[in-house]
Amino acid sequence: MSLSVVNTRASLGVVAPRVSIEVHISNGLPALTLVGLPETTVKEARDRVRSALINCGFTFPPKRITVNLAPADLPKEGGRYDLPIALAILAASEQLITDRLGEYEFIGELGLSGALRGVNGAIPSAIAAQREGRRLILPVDNQREMTLLAQNTVWVADHLLQVCAFLQGEGELQEVERAAELLPEPPSGDLSDIIGQEQSKRALEIAAAGGHNLLLLGPPGTGKTMLASRLPGILPPLTQQEALETAAIASLVYSPDKQNEGQPGPQLAYLRRRPFRAPHHSISLNALVGGGSIPRPGEISLAHNGVLFLDELPEFERKVLDALRQPMESGEITISRTRAKVDFPARMQLIAAMNPSPTGHYQGQHNRTPPQQILRYLSRLSGPFLDRFDLSLEVPMLPPGLLSRQHQQVTHIAEESSEQVRGRVIAAREIQLSRAGKLNAHLSSREVQQFCKLSREDAEFLESVLQKLGLSVRAWHRILKVARTLADLNHQSTIEKAHISEALSYRCMDRLLLTLHKNLA
Repeated sequence: MSLSVVNTRASLGVVAPRVSIEVHISNGLPALTLVGLPETTVKEARDRVRSALINCGFTFPPKRITVNLAPADLPKEGGRYDLPIALAILAASEQLITDRLGEYEFIGELGLSGALRGVNGAIPSAIAAQREGRRLILPVDNQREMTLLAQNTVWVADHLLQVCAFLQGEGELQEVERAAELLPEPPSGDLSDIIGQEQSKRALEIAAAGGHNLLLLGPPGTGKTMLASRLPGILPPLTQQEALETAAIASLVYSPDKQNEGQPGPQLAYLRRRPFRAPHHSISLNALVGGGSIPRPGEISLAHNGVLFLDELPEFERKVLDALRQPMESGEITISRTRAKVDFPARMQLIAAMNPSPTGHYQGQHNRTPPQQILRYLSRLSGPFLDRFDLSLEVPMLPPGLLSRQHQQVTHIAEESSEQVRGRVIAAREIQLSRAGKLNAHLSSREVQQFCKLSREDAEFLESVLQKLGLSVRAWHRILKVARTLADLNHQSTIEKAHISEALSYRCMDRLLLTLHKNLA
């Protein structure tokens, strides 16, 4: 038979469209032609496949070989097509006699010796193959990330000869077994490590309970970064589905050969803590939101199901920050390029920290910056962007004497640990999920009206405060969501005025801007 077809998968974001490798061998001058919109790395497969077949003891057909990657209008890149191309050539040249090729899909990069190497984006491919009722054969490097799949439909191999023997019924491949359970991983730092800052810890608990975005405002050295780093420790552990989603996104970026070097990557199959991404303020737009001729996920998507922390917020480029506005609302990011349009999930929790002025301090002894300059500094953040923070909180300097007393005390009342706070967060989240099927921060406008009802007196009180602060309708909804979370933490079915008042207290950015405008007037 001079014609053969082998199934594989492309990598296009978190989806994996099916690709058919069609190989035809005909008489003519010896040549191997690849068609079907291959990128440079795919074109180089001709040399890798030729050497691998020869070194494995097969004969590379001295004829005209045409390899078609269908569909022809889908961009293909990477070394993932090496294994299916090699198998298709062997089948077309009748060196591989089997009727089992149609039952499987194959992905893997070939070394010159025939050894299989791991590929990026294996999890979306496994999910897609599972959905179509086919089994997937992968390199053994991708084994760990496959343990998150609900069904055992993946086999792994470490050499081309091993795959050929399996297809001919002369050997067996290792079947990947699903991981039994993802146990919580102890956090790297505990909330009890932070001295003082009780209101900040309270705001952190509220943000964790409702999935709210949080802005921390304060002078340098007050503990803003430490507070943000403790947030993953009070969040619930990843569910099996969330861990699969997180690992699927990471597998598009990190190479599986890093899994034994302590690097983040497809070993996220064993990630038991939510992602915490903290990019530097010099990050580019493409690095944050994703990009490339065939788009790759950026920091926003890599923080999916976790936390995205932006320190020194005004130092980020304004266009970079404004790019966050859409994913903060919709929970996904769409990247459009000439050759591809890709949607990436981006349901992350944004935590940001900033100083109140260019010098880092408030006006007073350490700062004599005029209000115009402070306002210019704060104006680097657009109003629509600031509107998307449910909570904005001042993190003050510690009161005099607190550090010395803390140092001198041999025995003192222990601060609440992250584990204790996590228990309350999980309880509040269970209330929200049972009520609306989602966290309070993700409620739509109609759901806010349904689940965040106020008495007439409380509604008039809230509206009067919004008018004084000059806040938008979006701020109305966000304050109601925070008030709903406060009621859930207290296990109360209705929102009371105390919840509204506390929610309003977490709007320090609005009060600061209002004060500066009054000073200028």
